[in-house]
Amino acid sequence: MTRAPATQRAPVQLPPPPPISRRSITRKTIGTHERAGDTRERGGEERRKASGWQLLSGERAPSVPHLVTRLLRLPLAAAVVLLPVCSAVGKLSWRGDRSMGAVANAGAFHGRCGGRQRASSSAAGMGVYELVRSEDAAGPAVDLEAGRCRLSPPAATTASPAAAPPRQRLVSLDVFRGITVLLMIIVDDAGSFIPAMNHSPWDGVTIADFVMPFFLFIVGVALALAYKRVPDKLEATGKATLRALKLFCVGLVLQGGFFHGVRSLTFGVDVTQIRLMGILQRIAIAYLVTALCQIWLKGDDEVESGLDLIKRYRYQLLVGFLISITYMALLYGTYVPDWEYQISGPGSMEKTFSVTCGVRGDSGPGCNVVGMIDRKILGIQHLYGRPVYARSQQCSINSPQNGPLPPDAPSWCQAPFDPEGLLSSVMAIVTCLIGLQFGHVIVHFQKHKERIMRWLVPSFGMLVLAFALDLFGMRMNKPLYTLSYTLVTAGVAGLLFAGIYTLVDLYGYRRPTIAMEWMGMHALMIFVLIACNVLPMFIHGFYWGDPSNNLLKFIGIKA
Repeated sequence: MTRAPATQRAPVQLPPPPPISRRSITRKTIGTHERAGDTRERGGEERRKASGWQLLSGERAPSVPHLVTRLLRLPLAAAVVLLPVCSAVGKLSWRGDRSMGAVANAGAFHGRCGGRQRASSSAAGMGVYELVRSEDAAGPAVDLEAGRCRLSPPAATTASPAAAPPRQRLVSLDVFRGITVLLMIIVDDAGSFIPAMNHSPWDGVTIADFVMPFFLFIVGVALALAYKRVPDKLEATGKATLRALKLFCVGLVLQGGFFHGVRSLTFGVDVTQIRLMGILQRIAIAYLVTALCQIWLKGDDEVESGLDLIKRYRYQLLVGFLISITYMALLYGTYVPDWEYQISGPGSMEKTFSVTCGVRGDSGPGCNVVGMIDRKILGIQHLYGRPVYARSQQCSINSPQNGPLPPDAPSWCQAPFDPEGLLSSVMAIVTCLIGLQFGHVIVHFQKHKERIMRWLVPSFGMLVLAFALDLFGMRMNKPLYTLSYTLVTAGVAGLLFAGIYTLVDLYGYRRPTIAMEWMGMHALMIFVLIACNVLPMFIHGFYWGDPSNNLLKFIGIKA
């Protein structure tokens, strides 16, 4: 059987392919990779779902090691998530307000904080911050209460999450705070036998008189970084008020007379005799007023020079100027009449003393307007019962230490006087506002030389003006918180901060200052435990049979 010949088909003429450009090839390649990635993601998701279903339904029995690994994933993941949270909560519980960071940091405690600017790659290891000229620029925000930086909600950009700026702290500010805390501890322990380390009985300044202004200065610097960008002013105002109120209440408990001493195992205070003002209360007042100024009183001007910086924050400077003028008008222009007070003598007998004043503008211990305002508003029973002028030559034969009264001692020597009174605490706001302006330099200027020069010039200027005022009769006085005292302490704080910034943030000498940095990051905890004697009282509370047989006696320390 013969096979029929196959028919030959005519060749099909295909149209020539269109020219392919390099751009179309790139787009097709990207599209292919995207589709392949989507396929891999869908495949991986389906495999994960299938493996989970098989594990739950029992269709496929995994091996024992595989099952153990799966069962351990959940607690391990929970531990990884909860450990940072617990750490943050623990730090918040000890640090209280942000701050001082305050608290200041609260010291400042409420004022403890790093910068809100983005750190450059070359300065990331030193805690240096970039210049931010726009209020809407994205960057890490500062949580004053926690004392750490946190990233603010990012703007709509195409940048990947991996490009987010790292968390940074202004290390020099922590070191400065730590040095101040150490100085406070040394003053409390050594001031009783080294006069230069104790507070001045009245006029003049000693090393101890710089501790409080340093804390206020640090709170101001921290607030400039914490409230650089304020999306919701009302919300920020409410939070600042709440933080100041918490810090004030903590100070009321610690320094209001609730604890009766290191060796006393009793506690409690009569609210009719409680001391209303104190260190933390003063920091709370300065923190609140300065935070409100930073939230509400700043312009929108671009900062290119020092004059632009003054123009942008002119209303804050005006507030400080008005406070200073009002204080001096009250101090040197208010008439102080005669007054009297009572103290308990031997046998619970009350003795009455009369103080003859009838003067205007007196800055002595007995007839100044600072004490008069505290007696009129707070009440003499709510003032500090151991006045600093009790160590003066007029009131102590062992001056500058405490001692018996001289035979011709004035009648005001035993009168209560609060060194952290109302009018002096209002003047302390100026120190915090000065620190706020130093913080603005960090925000608006990037170069180290610019920052340091804009700190050194006003610092030396304040020192010159302070000594000039003291020379012309406006003496440096911490209990009254005079203008000359405000300027000299702020000037020294500015110089010290510039020096620490140069060594730590500019040249990177971090290792010698690690201990100070740690103390600065835990300033409020150290203040509560050490400076307020909470830790010694806690140790004294555990004893064997007799309160004198406590842990301190066991380790050889005389209680």
